[in-house]
This record gives sequence, structure tokens and C-alpha cells, in this order.
Amino acid sequence: MNRVRHLHPFVSGLLILALVALLGACASHTKASGADDSDRIKLSQPKSGQQVAYFAGGCFWSMQAMFGQLKGVQEVVPGYAGGKTSNPSYEDVCSHTTGYAETIRIVFDPKAVSYRQLLTIFFSAHDPTTLNRQGDDEGTNYRSAIFYKTAAQKADALDAVADTNKTLGSNAVVTQVVPYTNFYAAEMYHNHYFARHPDESYCAYVVAPKVQKFQSHWRAWLK
Repeated sequence: MNRVRHLHPFVSGLLILALVALLGACASHTKASGADDSDRIKLSQPKSGQQVAYFAGGCFWSMQAMFGQLKGVQEVVPGYAGGKTSNPSYEDVCSHTTGYAETIRIVFDPKAVSYRQLLTIFFSAHDPTTLNRQGDDEGTNYRSAIFYKTAAQKADALDAVADTNKTLGSNAVVTQVVPYTNFYAAEMYHNHYFARHPDESYCAYVVAPKVQKFQSHWRAWLK
């Protein structure tokens, strides 16, 4: 009992320091992520013959880092899709009250890589069997979803789900296949986040292994 009482001030000091550091980090993050149109990534217009795909597969830092390496992919922008509010910020989306999922917008040349091939790659690049979760990232904003824009994209998406279920030997896929309704580009600081901050703990321990596995599996499709 005396030892516990003797250590108590020391432990309390550590907890206070940790709390101060956490609050400082949160305050800094909030300041960096104020969302208005001028702070968002600018979207380019697809050129003639190009198409656009919208995939949600967990953290968009990982998804952008992976899909941006593929042949035929011209641009990958992280953002938010499938929600019910206007102009959401990152904090809004993380509150799990807006309905948005972290999503990437892929502009691609279908002559170099088809939408159906992108779907095959999508299902291997994340876990489509965990509801509202990818690893330790949990919440509806991390759900698996395909936002289709045409009847052909919907048919391809449903076909890809069926093929993935067949490969898994069960109806385990929980990926949503839903019509595209909206997409808001993420704040500028999210763009190419992994490339700019590879040594940050989340990037080093979560994103990097995913990217390495992706590169190994899809080497023939890389630029």
C-alpha cells in the first residue's frame, strides 16, 4: 500500500503529460483541417475517353498510395462520398453522423485498365468482409463501398462481388454497391499524405505494409 501511495504522484504526472500532449495534437489537427472550398484538393475534369471510379476501402491515405501507382490511372483524389450533408470536413466525417465514407476518386483510361480490372484490384487491396472496419480503423467512414455512376459500372461491381464471394467460398463480402450521389475532395493536407509523411507511425506501421503487399501482388500493373 505504501508503495502505491509513493508512486501515485509520479504516475499522475505521466498521465497529465500524456493528456497535455494529446490535447495539443488534437488542437493542431483541428486547426489544420478546417474545411472550406479553398482548402480542398482541386478536382481535374476527365479528358475525352477517360472514366471515373469511386471506391471506399478504409483509410484513403492507403488507397490513394496504392491506386496511384497503376498503369492507366491518371489521378487519384481522396475525399468523402455517400453522405447526407453539404461540404463535410474531416472532423465531420469522423463523427460518424454524416454518412460519408473515406473514398478515392480515380480518373483512368479504360484502354489501359478497365473498370472491371480496377474492381478486382480493389477487392484485393482491402478487406471487404469486415463491416465498417479496416484493421483497427473502425466506423462507418471506413466502410467498404463502390459508388457506381452507370448501369455498366453497377453490373461490373455486382459481378466483382460475386467473384470475390466465390473465391472466399462464402457470402462474406459486405461491400456496399450503391449509386453515386456526391463526392467532396478532402482537405489539401490529406493529398499524397503517405508519400509526404512515410515515417509517421500510422504511415510506417499501417499504410506501408499495405502498399508493399499491393506492389508485390500487382507488379505487372504498376507504372
